[in-house]
Amino acid sequence: MGKLLPIVLLIAGLAVGVGVRLVLAPSDKAKEPAEAAQIPKADKTNKSKKGKGDDSGVHEYLKLTKQFVIPVVAEDEISALVTMSLSLEVRPGIAEAFYEIEPKLRDRFLQVLFDHANIGGFDGAFTRSDNLGALRKALLEVARKDLGQDVSKVLIMSVSRQDT
Repeated sequence: MGKLLPIVLLIAGLAVGVGVRLVLAPSDKAKEPAEAAQIPKADKTNKSKKGKGDDSGVHEYLKLTKQFVIPVVAEDEISALVTMSLSLEVRPGIAEAFYEIEPKLRDRFLQVLFDHANIGGFDGAFTRSDNLGALRKALLEVARKDLGQDVSKVLIMSVSRQDT
């Protein structure tokens, strides 16, 4: 009898657990809105939907494959290095065209970033919104030269500065 009691308690515990699960489980009606609210998994081009204030409502986010490294020069010497990761918010379907011209786009972005560094854009409080806003605007103009109006935003994914 002493060896049988633990087995009976185990079976009773399992039965109670299954019963509680059935009673407390959400109904099928409750599952549907939760499933509809889930964000679809991102594919290679990171497709995302946006509902408010947008013409098409759908964008792709294309990440430039490598970080940008920008030297900050002071008194003819490198005083700091800034690293930055960028992505573009674009109209769906231009991913192939983007990846074909990415080297050209990276070159133009680097020139904008170098110019920004040379006018002191990465000095002091370089992460102020007005400072980064001007940089985003300049990068957007360059992106639109190559990709047209299909580019709606340039997103700064990360930025850091390492003083030497």
